[in-house]
Amino acid sequence: MSQPDIAAVKHYLLALQDDICAQLSAEDGAASFQEDAWDRPAGGGGRSRVLTNGAVFEQGGVNFSHVFGTQLPASATAHRPELAGRSFQAMGVSLVIHPNNPFVPTSHANVRFFMAEKAGADPVWWFGGGFDLTPYYGNEDDCREWHQTAKAACDPFGAEVYPRFKKWCDEYFYLKHRQEARGVGGLFFDDLNEWDFETSFAFMRSVGDHYIKAYRPIVNRRKDTPYTEQHRDFQLYRRGRYVEFNLVYDRGTIFGLQTGGRTESILMSLPPLVKWRYNWQPEPNSLEAKLYTDFLPARDWLA
Repeated sequence: MSQPDIAAVKHYLLALQDDICAQLSAEDGAASFQEDAWDRPAGGGGRSRVLTNGAVFEQGGVNFSHVFGTQLPASATAHRPELAGRSFQAMGVSLVIHPNNPFVPTSHANVRFFMAEKAGADPVWWFGGGFDLTPYYGNEDDCREWHQTAKAACDPFGAEVYPRFKKWCDEYFYLKHRQEARGVGGLFFDDLNEWDFETSFAFMRSVGDHYIKAYRPIVNRRKDTPYTEQHRDFQLYRRGRYVEFNLVYDRGTIFGLQTGGRTESILMSLPPLVKWRYNWQPEPNSLEAKLYTDFLPARDWLA
């Protein structure tokens, strides 16, 4: 098995952050990302970039982090005992974009690399990541194109890759306490080391590079759609589901908090405005109801 090239991974991730921020700023047209570099007392750091109050994006964060330490916390090694006693490095780019217009979906993407080492043993390493789409008012063409682009990211690596990681995404971004999907899915993978390092790294790059190809055209088509206060109100209500998932289930959030990451950067994924209601249900056959009946249940968008 080929040995990991950490410098190459870091170089790619920093360039990816630059490219995504540049493209989203250009799409917004009125606001740019502000950078905040930070250090982690236990080792490592990162650079957070946040856009707020834009013409298109209410808030968006695109973070790079590279953290390391002499050992993982016990909570992080409970299910991976082979990692106990090893030093570790984790690096990645993670982003969440919350638009102003309710007809523009929220999107999330993450690509990351993890390695744990100890003297006299081979390193343990893997890649993870993916991207997923969370519409408020679903659009069949957008969802189909999103998944076509996700499939294009996977196709060079085998016909079985897209359906496998699409299914993993459907299962991962699911709120068990609601019995409801967070959105319409995309790709999710973790602990990926079944290929050699070069192939695994190439796949991670393909996923990272295809995110903006999937998202920017949707934003461009929908950002000028007229909307009402009712549409906005439903968007804020549905954002509550996003908050619930990120605080209860998200692996990146949990790992970051467990390992002493920077709280402001970890929680930049949360939307600036959100609503909850007690026991609310949409009107039958409304556009709001169609999100639940036609878009959130897992389906084959390429059929």
